[in-house]
Amino acid sequence: MEKIFGRKLFSEKAIESSQSRGYKITEDDIKKVNLYKKGVSKMSEEKFEEAIKTFDLALRIDPHFVDAIIKKGYSYFNLNQYNHALTFFDQALEISINDPEVWNLKGLVYYKTKNYEKAINCCEKAIDLNPNIAMAWYNYACYLTLNGKISEGMDALKKSIELDISNAKKAVKDKDFMNARMEDDYKRILEVVILEAIRQGNDYLGKIIWVTGLNREDIQDATTRLANKGLLFKNIKRTFTRTDEQYELSQELIAKVGLEKRSSSKSFEGKKEIFFSNQQLKDISKILNESSEYADRSELDLLINSIDKLLNPILHGTTILDNFFEEHRELRLFNSRLKEKGLEYLNLHKEEISKFMSEFDRKIRG
Repeated sequence: MEKIFGRKLFSEKAIESSQSRGYKITEDDIKKVNLYKKGVSKMSEEKFEEAIKTFDLALRIDPHFVDAIIKKGYSYFNLNQYNHALTFFDQALEISINDPEVWNLKGLVYYKTKNYEKAINCCEKAIDLNPNIAMAWYNYACYLTLNGKISEGMDALKKSIELDISNAKKAVKDKDFMNARMEDDYKRILEVVILEAIRQGNDYLGKIIWVTGLNREDIQDATTRLANKGLLFKNIKRTFTRTDEQYELSQELIAKVGLEKRSSSKSFEGKKEIFFSNQQLKDISKILNESSEYADRSELDLLINSIDKLLNPILHGTTILDNFFEEHRELRLFNSRLKEKGLEYLNLHKEEISKFMSEFDRKIRG
């Protein structure tokens, strides 16, 4: 799991007290918000003791200022004072029991103290409250894997990557997944990261080591598996001083995922130009048209299967993410809600989904 301080929390909520609605903002409201902002600034400077004192001043004005309570607990967390952190997270939950951010933070405390069962329980509550948060699924995967529930951990990790593909690169360097490295699902995630690195133009072993942070042996093993599957070709390049492996994606895979090439400009930051294959555009357009029809006919399983194809990073997911970020996000949300709520959600939103697919198809085709 990555370093805790600096993690993006679930939401940056509007700062308000439990009594702030329904009347004019007072001078005390302004004071407490300013103190809260000052405390957050102290946290960013890693001056956690000073941050706690500042949040205390805000809480003297409004003892129910839940954001200040959460950040006070988070400051104690970063000071490794876990019992104090739990006290304030529990206090925040008394005010806002349905806040997934607090459940996530409470889970992190149990993770730090190696109480993985309680960490899992907290993460499950966060996911129940909001199943569309990639970070919650990622943490859940860590806790499950560390607790020996590797298969369930890999399922959670795949869900996390489905919501945010950057978690794939994070996972292959995360020591929390050390005991899952021999699992087939983990190996496939590693292969996705390597294929994406090559697709972006990092076609030498040395470059892949640099951009992914993976070790040489893991990359060589993964590229051997990918070569055996016919997804790439390995070439040995020799110079006077050393040898290096160069990789080339198969034409069949390029037709599916496209290829990203860097400008030949001599500047350090050359522009990137993305090349789409005609076949890939046809495939995406076909899937979008089918998805629109499946939505109209309330064919849930077929619709989910089609969206999975659009999100799959090996097929079209990476291309859509790189070029149509907003649409990729909408697809992830539709996919998550359809899998969670099934036909009930589809029947309520079929027109919205069908319209989105049709408009996205027009946009794809220019």
